[in-house]
Amino acid sequence: MKKLEGKVAIITGGAMGNGLGIAKVFLSYGADIAIFDYDDSLKSVIDELREDYPKAKIKGFKVDIRDKERIIDCVKAVNKEFKHIDILVNNAGVARLESFETMSDEVRDFHFDINIKGTWNVTQAVIPYMKKNTSSSIVNLSSVTGPRVADPGEVAYATTKAAIMGFSKALAVELVDYNIRSNAILPGYILTPMVEGIGKESNPDDPKSVIDGIAVAIPMKRLGKIEELGELAAFLASNESSYITGHEFVIDGGSTLPETTSVGV
Repeated sequence: MKKLEGKVAIITGGAMGNGLGIAKVFLSYGADIAIFDYDDSLKSVIDELREDYPKAKIKGFKVDIRDKERIIDCVKAVNKEFKHIDILVNNAGVARLESFETMSDEVRDFHFDINIKGTWNVTQAVIPYMKKNTSSSIVNLSSVTGPRVADPGEVAYATTKAAIMGFSKALAVELVDYNIRSNAILPGYILTPMVEGIGKESNPDDPKSVIDGIAVAIPMKRLGKIEELGELAAFLASNESSYITGHEFVIDGGSTLPETTSVGV
């Protein structure tokens, strides 16, 4: 029996990047999934996943996670369709590089409203259904940015991702009596559209040079793959991690290990 067989997972931001990697790995392990995403690519992604995983039940819901009432309706629809909800992956998030001193309230709130409030909205809507299960798992996507490291221009993003750490730990304490586990993944640089966007913002004429420059500073000399992150999420979502809650798991190719990149031996 595959480790997620019989499980139903909601994955936010599952139409691309890390979320899509997680969706594919979950499906490979036998899960049925519902993807919440606002991107116009959602329908085509759902069609492709259904073609690749014909035995799985796969649903897509076009939703802005800032819209609390719409989230409540979508979660209710998932439970009606699948009969239960066992796993929630809070993956949806945004990042825009901008100086703290010049950042507008609109850009600040864009990060806070999606990365924090959106995650809050989905989790709050899902928990009542999870309480009906014998066991459930919440996997929150934080980042090494904020809890561990930061670069210029990342104040809004880093603040929200640090907040997700506190959110994840506090949830673990509140929900432990209901056999609902809550853990966080802290990715370093994974090759996603978000990271590619950072490359374009930093050097519109040669974004690949930015990606290559990032890779040089990582001990493994490469960026992570979305499927590698998906494998970690699948472990935390499965019964294999049944004695783990309230913890953080870094997946960064060793990028946060060096004390400095300028000292050699």
